[in-house]
Amino acid sequence: MADTTQQSATTPAELDKKVAGLSYEDARSRLVEIVTRLEQGNLPLDEALTMWELGEALARRCEAWLDGARERLRAAQAHIDKEASQ
Repeated sequence: MADTTQQSATTPAELDKKVAGLSYEDARSRLVEIVTRLEQGNLPLDEALTMWELGEALARRCEAWLDGARERLRAAQAHIDKEASQ
């Protein structure tokens, strides 16, 4: 029996590369657009799955930006604390 399951044409790693150059604001904006379209519920299943996968990549990109921002804030606070203790 032939395998009839639909496989994604793009892997998560490929999608991550595709969105890697986006700013936080651009990634978030695109993610909001995808969520809005998915919530409307009128997409064919294969298109909805493709959009969901892209949305996951965009969410990972946003999280990476936020993680970087948190780290920069921690480093800045550590520097301020070090200066204050001298």
